[in-house]
Amino acid sequence: RTTDTPVDYLIKIEMTKGTQSFGKKNNATHTYNRHTGKTNLNKSKVDFDAKKRTFNFTKKAKRRVAPGTGRCRHLKKVARRAKNGFRDGQRRKIKE
Repeated sequence: RTTDTPVDYLIKIEMTKGTQSFGKKNNATHTYNRHTGKTNLNKSKVDFDAKKRTFNFTKKAKRRVAPGTGRCRHLKKVARRAKNGFRDGQRRKIKE
């Protein structure tokens, strides 16, 4: 058929994949992957917890995350225990 009537035109309306559908693409399925450092982690398939991947690029970057730059929750105790010889649960020795 070469000519379309107005009724035929209404029946032939098709969904497009262009401008109209771009406004609906506002939910992200993939996010930053802490294990690999890429943005190819599918949020619905996450089943592991990993530390952030680190590289040996610069000395300055290593200084920022080196031991001794944070709270040192464990290292504070280790220094005190080392001073006392790492004695655990013992009674104090009486000096004669």
